[in-house]
Amino acid sequence: MKALLQRVRQARVEVAATVVGEIGPGLLVLLCAERGDTEAVADKLLTKVLKLRIFADEAGKMNRSVQDVGGGLLLVSQFTLAADTSGGNRPSFSQAAAPEDGRRLYEYFVAQARAAHPVVQTGQFAADMQVHLVNDGPVTIPIELRP
Repeated sequence: MKALLQRVRQARVEVAATVVGEIGPGLLVLLCAERGDTEAVADKLLTKVLKLRIFADEAGKMNRSVQDVGGGLLLVSQFTLAADTSGGNRPSFSQAAAPEDGRRLYEYFVAQARAAHPVVQTGQFAADMQVHLVNDGPVTIPIELRP
């Protein structure tokens, strides 16, 4: 699985001009399931997301996790993170999980996140979404885990 974490002051997702998910300070997490990914990979990724120390402590050092600061999570599916641009000008998405597998792993990740963290909001799988955010820092961290 791949994730792109953005530390935000606030973020929201709209579908058809309706807000479907919104957080204040925390992490916007763009998620991509790839072929061969499993629930075990999703579990490892969630642990990394929750424990990654990218929030400032009293000294201003990135030494706190989203759990430590009580930040929110906004989880948004984004299969385009699987893009392969090595073969020309049109990206290939052949490594992205099939839609039914992508949905299953995304929904699994969301359920596990909700069980582990108090503030979890989402986008809408396979929808045309508009994502609005105020990136804090900016801090943007890519994570890739393989089965």
